[in-house]
Amino acid sequence: MLEGILRDSIEKKATKALRRDGYLIANIYGKGEQNINAAFKANEFIKAAKNKETLIFPVKVADNVYNVVIQDYQRDPVNSNLLHVDLRLALPGVLTKYLVPVVLVGLPKGTKNKGVLIQSKKRLTVKCTAENLPNNFTINVDNLDVGDTVLVRDIEIPANVTVMDEARVSVAGVIKAK
Repeated sequence: MLEGILRDSIEKKATKALRRDGYLIANIYGKGEQNINAAFKANEFIKAAKNKETLIFPVKVADNVYNVVIQDYQRDPVNSNLLHVDLRLALPGVLTKYLVPVVLVGLPKGTKNKGVLIQSKKRLTVKCTAENLPNNFTINVDNLDVGDTVLVRDIEIPANVTVMDEARVSVAGVIKAK
């Protein structure tokens, strides 16, 4: 389980000192809950995020265990190091918005006809409870030819999950290479 520390001060000077010591600054928040200012060892956080099997994963901060979902993160524009991460509490029974990744599988037949596969949406916004949160939306792109697209309305959505993105928005497609 990923363990972090509680940040005493949220001032710029204290934040810079934590980053210098190899910590990643994090905010943990949820509907009706007090915000928690935390910090995790950057390398440990990256390992935990890559090795998690579901979107929801546990973190321990100041002897409390929280189930969280990575909501957003900021990177340094120069060296691409993680600077900050927002973690949303996955509260059971509470209807909340989450970002769910879109996974493309297969090789489109349009790539043999000088086409290029473009993924225009990497994550979709959904509204559901933590129990119904899907790990990802898997889309098979084998049958896509040049000019074909997959829209949000074409994706199979599980029960008790509402997609907040417009139904006419393109998720992936094959375009003609120039």
